[in-house]
Amino acid sequence: IGAARPSIADPFLPKKIEEGRLDDIRECIGCNICASGDKLGAPMRCTQNPTSGEEWRRGWHPERLAPADTDDTVLIVGAGPAGLEAARALGERGYKVMLAEASRELGGRVARECKLPGLAAWGRVRDWRVGQLHKLPQVEIFRESRLDAASVLEAGCSLVGLATGATWRRDGVGRSRHLPLPGLDKARVSTPDDIMAGARPEGPVVIFDDEHYYMGGIIAEMLRRAGQAVTLVTPESLVSAFTFNTLEQAAIQRRLLELGVTLMTGKTLVALERDSAELACVFTRRTERIAAESIVLVTMQSPEDALYHELIARPDELGRAGIRKLVRIGDCLAPGTIAAAVYSGHRFARELDVIADGVSFRRENVELAEM
Repeated sequence: IGAARPSIADPFLPKKIEEGRLDDIRECIGCNICASGDKLGAPMRCTQNPTSGEEWRRGWHPERLAPADTDDTVLIVGAGPAGLEAARALGERGYKVMLAEASRELGGRVARECKLPGLAAWGRVRDWRVGQLHKLPQVEIFRESRLDAASVLEAGCSLVGLATGATWRRDGVGRSRHLPLPGLDKARVSTPDDIMAGARPEGPVVIFDDEHYYMGGIIAEMLRRAGQAVTLVTPESLVSAFTFNTLEQAAIQRRLLELGVTLMTGKTLVALERDSAELACVFTRRTERIAAESIVLVTMQSPEDALYHELIARPDELGRAGIRKLVRIGDCLAPGTIAAAVYSGHRFARELDVIADGVSFRRENVELAEM
């Protein structure tokens, strides 16, 4: 039986099977983030198991969390991957937690992304955590509860974690562009958020992928399978270049070519018109224009942190409300991978507001013994 990645996601997988605790198993989602650590020279990460790679460095056991050691009550705003993990781990520690989600559906970005082609298994990130939360009576879940600053101040919690997520930018700013694209007011522009909400741009469609992970390739595949003429433009020399680290890049590029997606690598988007897009070679800066009835910008995400800034600007009111710590977690702090969001939520639950002096984890030191 081969169970390498499933055992990273849940090191106690065999024991839980033996004990009949199937609902407690953190199932691997097949994202291969674990493999990316080898390519990047970084500690191993796992989307499902945020303790992976931190067992020795931080002393995090995959199944054991220290019991609550303060009398804090906690409000988590946002039930995406970071918020769900923070609420779950805090509840396991014994803290009383209020988890407020603006929409009816829990899961945040995971709830949307798991509906994209090939990503159904990613719903396990949400499903396992929701299942665990239902076993924790000290955690209350409030759906369809969009909180404003006044609501947060009235909640009566001493710790507040804002996990309000992020949204995709629609101005073209990303890795290769630091200013908005000229011509945005003339073009029909969509973002991954629009596509996941059901928008279907008219063709021919140009997808500008300046993020280089899975989203650009998946949207290209989805629109092409729907019969659209699709051109994927990327400044990288390969499409979905980051997925080289997750061992998927060759399969992605092959599938797009087989589907008939036009791939333009080593090109960046420099300007838009009503029915065309101007590209430039990243090496020579030579420009060319291609037909584009619609543009899908897959560039970068911006934190949804307006609530944080509104609250942090009112320190006296925070004090009167008994809020001793207000923190951002997950994409609200720094948009990244789902694994990074889960890790951020878990770390908040483990450490609350502890800020260690110097490096907050153990480091290996090589000592040369005298012979």
